[in-house]
Amino acid sequence: MSFNFAHVWSTMAPLSKGVALVLLMMAVAFIGVTIERLIAFARSAKESRVFAARAGQLLEEYKFDEIVELAQKHQGSTLARLFGPIASRYILAYADLGEGGLTPVELARNESLRRLEGLGEEVRRGMNVIATVGSIAPFVGLLGTVLGIIGAFQGIGSAGSAGIGPVMAGISEALVETAFGLLVAIPAVIAFNYLNARVSALDTQLGRAAGELLDELENHFGRSQSSHRLAAE
Repeated sequence: MSFNFAHVWSTMAPLSKGVALVLLMMAVAFIGVTIERLIAFARSAKESRVFAARAGQLLEEYKFDEIVELAQKHQGSTLARLFGPIASRYILAYADLGEGGLTPVELARNESLRRLEGLGEEVRRGMNVIATVGSIAPFVGLLGTVLGIIGAFQGIGSAGSAGIGPVMAGISEALVETAFGLLVAIPAVIAFNYLNARVSALDTQLGRAAGELLDELENHFGRSQSSHRLAAE
C-alpha cells in the first residue's frame, strides 16, 4: 500500500486528528522559539563586539561614566546590559563613600552577581518550550497511534470483518502518529542541545568579562585610596 497523507488524514478519527494537530502546534512552537533565540544571539553577538571594542578603551582610561552611557546605546548586547549596571553601581557608591561596611567594589561585585543571574534567565527564555516538545512529542505521537489502533479495531468490529487487510491498513495509518511525534521530537532535542551549548558558552564569557571589569574597578579604587592617603599626609 503506497503512502498517501491525504488518504491517511481523511480516514483518521476526529480524536486522532486532534492529536496530530497538537503535534503540529508543538512543532510550530519549538521552531518559532529556536528561530527567535538564534536571531537574538546573533544580534547580541554583533552589538557586543561593537560595545566591547569601545568599552575596552574606556576601561583602560577608567572612564566608567562613559561606559554607562555607551551601554545604554547598546541594549541589544548582553555584555552592555552587564557592564552598564555594574559600572553605574560603582560610580554611585564611589561618589558617596560613607560609613558602610561595603566598599564600592564589593557593591559592584554584588550587582554583577544579580545581573549575571538575570541575564542567564533571559538568554534561556523559551528553551523550556523546546525541552518540553523534545521530551513529550514521542509520547503524544504514541497516544495518537494507540487511539488510531483502537479506532481501527472498533471499525472492524462494527463491520463484522476480521480480514488481515483492514487490520493492517488501520494499524499502518495509526503508526503515522508515532512517526510524526518522532519527526517533531528529534529536531527539538537537537535544537535544545545546540542552544544550551550556546547559552553555556555565553554564561562563561559573561562571567569572565564581569571578572575583568571588577578587577579594573578594584584597581581604580585602590589607586584612588592610595592617592587620598598620600594627599592627607
